Amino acid sequence: MRLHRLSITAFGPFGATQEVDFDTLSSAGLFLLHGPTGAGKTSVLDAVCFALYGAVPGARQSPGASLRSDHAPVDLPTEVQLELTVGGRRLEVTRSPAQPRPKKRGDGFTMEKAQSRLRGYDPERGWHALSKSHQEIGEELTQLIGMSRDQFCQVVLLPQGDFARFLRSDAEARGKLLGRLFDTRRFAAVEERLAELRRGAEARVAAADERILALAQRIAQAAGPAGAEATPVAARPGEPGLAEAVLEWAAIARSTARERLDIAHRVVAWAEGRQREARHALDAVRELARLQQRYEETRLRSAALEERRPEHDRCQKELERARKADRVAPALELREEAERAYRAASDGLGRARALLSPELRDVGADRLAELERKFQQELYALDAAREAEERSARIEGERVRLNREAQADDELIREADVWLADWDTTRAALKGRIDASQEAATRAEQLAGLLAPARRRLDAAGRRDALATDVQQAEERLTGAREQELDARKSWLDLRERRLRGIAAELAAGLVAGEPCTVCGSADHPVPASPGDGHVDRATEERALAAQQSAEEARARAEQQLGLVRERHAAAETEARGDDASASSTVAELGELVDRLTGEHAEAHRLAAATNPAREALTAAEREHTERLEQRQEAHGRMSARTAAREALDAEQARLEEQIAAARGESPSVAAHAERLTRRVARLADAAEAVRTEQDAAQRRKEADDRLSDAAFRAGFDTPEAAAATLLDAAAQRDLQHRIDTWQAEAAAVADRRAERDAREAAEQPAAQPSAAQGEFETAEWLLREASSALAAADERCGELTRLSRQAADEVRRLGPVRQEYERIARLAGLAAGTSADNERKMRLEAYVLAARLEQVAAAATARLQRMSSGRYTLVHSDARTGGRRAGLGLHVVDAWTGSERDTATLSGGETFFASLALALGLADVVTEEAGGVRLDTLFIDEGFGSLDDQTLDEVLDVLDSLRERDRSVGIVSHVADLRRRIPVRLEVVKERQGSSVRHRLA
Repeated sequence: MRLHRLSITAFGPFGATQEVDFDTLSSAGLFLLHGPTGAGKTSVLDAVCFALYGAVPGARQSPGASLRSDHAPVDLPTEVQLELTVGGRRLEVTRSPAQPRPKKRGDGFTMEKAQSRLRGYDPERGWHALSKSHQEIGEELTQLIGMSRDQFCQVVLLPQGDFARFLRSDAEARGKLLGRLFDTRRFAAVEERLAELRRGAEARVAAADERILALAQRIAQAAGPAGAEATPVAARPGEPGLAEAVLEWAAIARSTARERLDIAHRVVAWAEGRQREARHALDAVRELARLQQRYEETRLRSAALEERRPEHDRCQKELERARKADRVAPALELREEAERAYRAASDGLGRARALLSPELRDVGADRLAELERKFQQELYALDAAREAEERSARIEGERVRLNREAQADDELIREADVWLADWDTTRAALKGRIDASQEAATRAEQLAGLLAPARRRLDAAGRRDALATDVQQAEERLTGAREQELDARKSWLDLRERRLRGIAAELAAGLVAGEPCTVCGSADHPVPASPGDGHVDRATEERALAAQQSAEEARARAEQQLGLVRERHAAAETEARGDDASASSTVAELGELVDRLTGEHAEAHRLAAATNPAREALTAAEREHTERLEQRQEAHGRMSARTAAREALDAEQARLEEQIAAARGESPSVAAHAERLTRRVARLADAAEAVRTEQDAAQRRKEADDRLSDAAFRAGFDTPEAAAATLLDAAAQRDLQHRIDTWQAEAAAVADRRAERDAREAAEQPAAQPSAAQGEFETAEWLLREASSALAAADERCGELTRLSRQAADEVRRLGPVRQEYERIARLAGLAAGTSADNERKMRLEAYVLAARLEQVAAAATARLQRMSSGRYTLVHSDARTGGRRAGLGLHVVDAWTGSERDTATLSGGETFFASLALALGLADVVTEEAGGVRLDTLFIDEGFGSLDDQTLDEVLDVLDSLRERDRSVGIVSHVADLRRRIPVRLEVVKERQGSSVRHRLA
């Protein structure tokens, strides 16, 4: 992997866009990245990491931290762009973090999402887009580089401080770092999986024991009193012998329950015999009581029946007369129907004669029919006259239409003459409108060029005035913050001085009798100092110091805010002046200028917009001129044709009037005469039909009277009126029949019951007493229920004990393989976790794998460490245990001068640096091989060179210079001044008020 170019915009301390040309810096093989503390040297490396992985190194990726530069303008977005070659491909990756930006509408800010873009370079196609997805870009780069972010930060961006801590740290801390670099999570997963399996197997064994104990509890509940004779199970889950104790106790409970079941069977047999005897006695007493009660009921019903006999005889006679009258009912209904028909016909005849003339009201039906035929023939003869009358009406309509057309043509000719008379004036006016609109369009373009700058100056002036108030407020806040800082510092110094005056009392509070004093060393404390009035303790001083530091930070923020507001005010002032830099216009003056230009521009634009309408109006007027000439000529032609049409219509109208006058007679029109004849024909027809209907109804009424008299005589009634008075409807007859049937049924039932012999014999015996027999039977019934319940409970208890015992035996058989599996998994889990007695060094599986990796790293680091230390030091891996800790990740250094082996934590500062550097380079080689042998053409080494003497520094630089073999470049990040003389190619980071910047220093 080789870096070519890095572009940083508004990132970290860099307020503007900075370009880093790695191709130029890498040409010398070894280059220096230097600058003062806090300038942003490490931020350059953070930008590289952010471009590749979308995040900065973990130690600097604190929660809530922002990557955006505080020095950047609000409208400049944060962005990092890196061009590199990896895996034989030339790529360009661009990333922007989530950041606030000004709203496009209104004031304030809105949060913009993070963005990523990846482009590839092809010699034939050039640069072309590959992806804009965060996930796709991250997966593509991680696969090409072959390392995670943590591995990259340890291998490419070599942090010397981390490896120095690695040399001094314990095995656990080393294991965490190596685990992140070599990804031994699968081995830790194996340990966790074995532990999980062990917990699962242990839980299954405990669950099986719990199930067996649960069954034992259920057996105890099912056994009831029988279980009290056996000794309860006292074993706990997991203890040996639990299953056998449960099975033995269950067998004793089953035997006791069977004995109790035999006793319950004998008790039930005795109770059943007593219940049968009581049942027979109760049935006999109940039967005697029933027969005695039945005989008494029969006697009472017979007496009531005799009381209702007179009513029965009356109903029977009344029903017989009603049934005789039913034979006369059809003749009565026919007479009533004939009477209603006659009255309706008479009423209809009266209404029909009232509509006739007086001389026709008394004539017969034949005369009325004759007159109807006569008037109908006259009506048929009026058809031709009606057609002539309709044609006459149409002729009048045509004459009206001709007059209307004549008036319209006369009006058209007059309008055409008036319009054509003003044609020359109208055409000249329209051409004048076109010329005026074209001049206004030119003026509108000139005003538009003046209006936009004026509006920008007006907006800038508004911002300038608003920012002037912000500048004043920021100055007041800065003054207040400075005063608060001075007060807080004064208070802190005062408290510090008071604490120092009473420090003796504070030290005396920590003295313990018999222990030496931390100041003088004496174990005797004859007169310890005591705190005086107003004594200040350490907590009070620290709170005052914290308040002073908070006030100092507030003052710094106020100064930064004032500078930012002043810069914005100056920019707004410059923009408000515009081209005239000598004078400063007010908002009111600029507003008047914008309003005046806006009004003039709107008026010119309005006039210019009338160009096309004016041209269209001229074209329409010319077209209308031609049309009016043609319409006037056509109107003169139509006037001649209408004169001939009027003359023909007048002749036809005179002929039709003669025919209509002869046909209508005294009526105003033929249609009126025809309507009068139609009404007369209808009245005559209605009257003739009414006469015939009335005669038929009278004949039918006479015939009905004869039939009714004959039917009443045959039914035995003197008159038809007597028969009508005796009639009953069907409901009344049914009611009488129901009463008769009821009395007869009751009489038959009483006769049957009085003939019963057993009831008469029972009545002769003493009264029955069923309550005493019922009590005896209920007692026997209760004893049988109790015995049956006891038997059922005993039988159910035996069955439940047998079933539960069988389940307990099944659970014991299933527990055997589960316990064997648990013992096997527990041995494996203990071995992998380092807790087993078989694991002599108490080394976990993951630590064992990491120990092998550490051994490789130590071997690779020794090759460079011997060169840096002139062959004196060698790094070796140690798997010895220290104290009670586990073994596997020890790291020792062998001193060739003394032949001794010691822990790396005993190295001096300079020795620790080049040992950690060698360790970092060795680790980079091993991780690179682990990642698939990806070539790393660019490396960075961060800090630590200030602890070396000149000779050691030369040897370290020689080792680093050897890394340039095979076109590899190394960048050293340091602020050591001597390195600037030794390394001519440098990238300098300069700290400035507006933000840091980078400068290339080439040899």
